[in-house]
Parts: sequence; C-alpha cells; structure tokens
Amino acid sequence: MALTTLDPITALIVVDLQAGLAGAPFVHPFGDVVARACALITAFRRCGLPIVLVNVDGTAPGRTERPRPGGAFPDGWTDLLPELDPQPADIVVTKRTWGAFASTDIENQLRARGVTHVVIVGVATGTGVESTARQAFEAGFNVTLAIDAMTDARPNAHDYSIEHVFPRLGETGSTQEIIDLLERTHAHELA
Repeated sequence: MALTTLDPITALIVVDLQAGLAGAPFVHPFGDVVARACALITAFRRCGLPIVLVNVDGTAPGRTERPRPGGAFPDGWTDLLPELDPQPADIVVTKRTWGAFASTDIENQLRARGVTHVVIVGVATGTGVESTARQAFEAGFNVTLAIDAMTDARPNAHDYSIEHVFPRLGETGSTQEIIDLLERTHAHELA
C-alpha cells in the first residue's frame, strides 16, 4: 500500500541495528540501512516524536530453541550502534524473540505516550522487522515500513516480506517519502 498519511503521534521503531550484526552479509549494504535509519531518527527528533531503539539478545526459550553456533554472544554484541545517538528520552528495549512486542513492554510504553502509528526500520527484514510489524499491527497500531531502511541476509525473505507481507500490514515508502510526509504533517512544529 502506498504511503498516504502518518498519525499525529507516530513513533519510529529501529530494530536490531547493533554492533553484533554490523558485519553480517546482508542483501543491501548495512551502512546504507543505518544511514537511512539515522535520517529518520533525526526527522522524528525534530518533530518531537518517540523513538524506540531495539536490540536483540538471545532467543526465546523453549523446545525449538537452538544453541547459537560458536556459543554465547561476544562482549558488545548487543550494543546499539553509536550512529543512532541514543538520547535519554528514547525508549530502549532488549528483545529475546524475533518481534519487539512479544518479550518487552514496548506496547505499554508506546500507549503511555499516546502513540497510534509506528514506522519500522532495521534488520532482518524477514524476521525482526516483519515480526515487529506483525505484532504492532495485531496490537492495533497503524504501521508504515521504510523499505529502503531494512535488509536481510536472505534475498528471498527480504523480497517476500516487502512484496507480499508488508502491503497487508500497512503502508510502505522510502525513507525520503516518510521524512517528507512527516515534515508536512508536523510543519507547524518545525516552523
């Protein structure tokens, strides 16, 4: 679905842009994804809108839990990238599942701030981003996905999510289209 609107209180959710994933072999350059996420962070901060920075540390326990090849995560693996420039007002959550809503209090924190809409970016498109988008949609949030600010190590998963899943969950657009719409929506606050 094409990008048409953003609610007055829209939050940006940045999924898994952390040190441990920086060197992974993604379909699209990780640095480009980070740069676009940072452009969105800057725009959301200018408008005084909430920013959620999510990192992943492990997996959900259960019968299907698989040990991580190579053992435990190395020190610093979960550190958010410094380019994200975390601020005290940001919501920072650590998840242990694919989606950011299932194992954190993100929904309560967003609702406490009056958020009705989320824009989602990050990695990996077919797991962390898609699961977070599904969970946000199921929780009743309007969802927008910045499709040029996400990537995956699996080309088929990336393409499938963008072409078949995301249009059913909400609207999609480029980083610049979202920034332009955000600036039009909040022009009075930017003046």
